[in-house]
Amino acid sequence: MASACVGPAWAAPENLRQGLFGHEGFESRQFRAPPVARYVSEDGDGFVVDRTQAGRVLLKFDNSPEVWALQAKPGPRGDTIYKNDLGESVLRATRLGGVTIFTDQRPSGSAAALSGASNPLRLQPLGPQALLERLAQSSARASRAARRLISFNADATPASSALIADAAAVASEAVARMARRPDAAQILSRVRQVRLEEGRRPGVQLSGGRLQITVAPAQGLAGRPSSERIVAAAEQAANR
Repeated sequence: MASACVGPAWAAPENLRQGLFGHEGFESRQFRAPPVARYVSEDGDGFVVDRTQAGRVLLKFDNSPEVWALQAKPGPRGDTIYKNDLGESVLRATRLGGVTIFTDQRPSGSAAALSGASNPLRLQPLGPQALLERLAQSSARASRAARRLISFNADATPASSALIADAAAVASEAVARMARRPDAAQILSRVRQVRLEEGRRPGVQLSGGRLQITVAPAQGLAGRPSSERIVAAAEQAANR
């Protein structure tokens, strides 16, 4: 649900190290690069890395609507590891210019190469009717995956409507992922509705059949839980 806005044109970087780290770089490296760049892994998976947001690096795969808000952590040998909100490694950048992306299909990592500049990852403001439509779309997708109705409802303001719509899409992605698991029946049986609302910090809790998702609009795309965190919350509830 995050949509990209057109950014300034950038000349193609000379090499991968230049493209990844830039003059200031991901973590103060010495080459210049587009602040928003697209990469392609050795498996052919494309993704965009947006480092224009303070405190977070945003990542979006071409084949998914979800935008991941990653936090940089120092790694061994001077590497920088970018982790999701569960502390799982998603991206690794070496000080020599190597880039590795970690996915469910390649948990040990897949090397990636710079493809070129891209557009920033941003949320667009939504009116009440557009928000209702997004909630209905998310409910329809989750219901198809679960093969029964999962209702979506929200308590939103103009400041939170875009983030709530995005969080709803992420929640539907989480339900779709749960439905593909061998223990899908056990986990999804506990999810009957999704409730989205504002709060001081992002969070998720599953109790009494309600998947409660809290968003923090001031944090932008980092202000809602990832699909990985939503799935983990459902797992915890199922194992109680």
